[in-house]
Amino acid sequence: FACRGAACYRLPGPRGPLCVFRNQLPRRNDTYSEEPPPEEPPPGRAGPSRRLRSGAALCRVCGCLGPSTCGRCRRAAYCGPQHQALDWRQGHRRACGQHAAGGELVDAIPEHNKFLFPEYEILIEPEELPADSSADLDDEQGAVDTSKDLKEPGELGATVNAALQSLDEETLEAIAKHETEEDKIFQMFKERIAAEPEQIIRYCRGGEGPIWVSGENIPEEKDIPNCLCGAKRIFEFQIMPQLLNHLQVDSLGESIDWGTLVVYTCADNCGEGNEYLEEFIWKQDFSAGS
Repeated sequence: FACRGAACYRLPGPRGPLCVFRNQLPRRNDTYSEEPPPEEPPPGRAGPSRRLRSGAALCRVCGCLGPSTCGRCRRAAYCGPQHQALDWRQGHRRACGQHAAGGELVDAIPEHNKFLFPEYEILIEPEELPADSSADLDDEQGAVDTSKDLKEPGELGATVNAALQSLDEETLEAIAKHETEEDKIFQMFKERIAAEPEQIIRYCRGGEGPIWVSGENIPEEKDIPNCLCGAKRIFEFQIMPQLLNHLQVDSLGESIDWGTLVVYTCADNCGEGNEYLEEFIWKQDFSAGS
């Protein structure tokens, strides 16, 4: 869960205005069928149904289980009276009970973009690493060459040069070393995702850790709190910056932002039944150099 306010993302703290919760249902449950849904929709329906294949109705506003229905058309499902009232004001009042050309009730799902993000299907594929990893040997040199190409124009360049000349040699060496390392880490990040630049999630529970976008603000083991049950939390997945393009929040100067979001969850998978357990999320931003 994320706040849509850009100002919240400038607040101090490792996670920003973000919360993550884990919910694990047994294979046999009252919400989802234990068998995967068919790839093709049922015969006679042009579009996807708003009911799960198991028959459970979903709230038209938030997509959660919707035990209540509209008293007029008996078609629109809701999780509670608040979302029913919101949907009624946002357009269901006009569409309720209307029939489409084919005789079916109009059942278009409204766009509640004021507080919900758009929804998409996620395609899952294993990562295929290139066989030739010799390029890694040239990362540092490539990063240095890239930094040489960066030139500041006019007055800004003169101001920067004057500031650098006022620093002692030891400080200059430390700055150069830091910038080179930052370039190297960011270059490695870009090369790793180059095969699938549109990827939005990287999942690898308990295995290889996340790929970082910067050498700054990387958590140590002590920074990851244990679960409430006492077990350690381990890396499960990370959310990539490419997701921001799909969330339609890229207004200049008003956008929510991150470099990567890393989620750590209980190693023992504690908890039973239909309950939500809070886990830990770490927000890393791009460095100024990147």
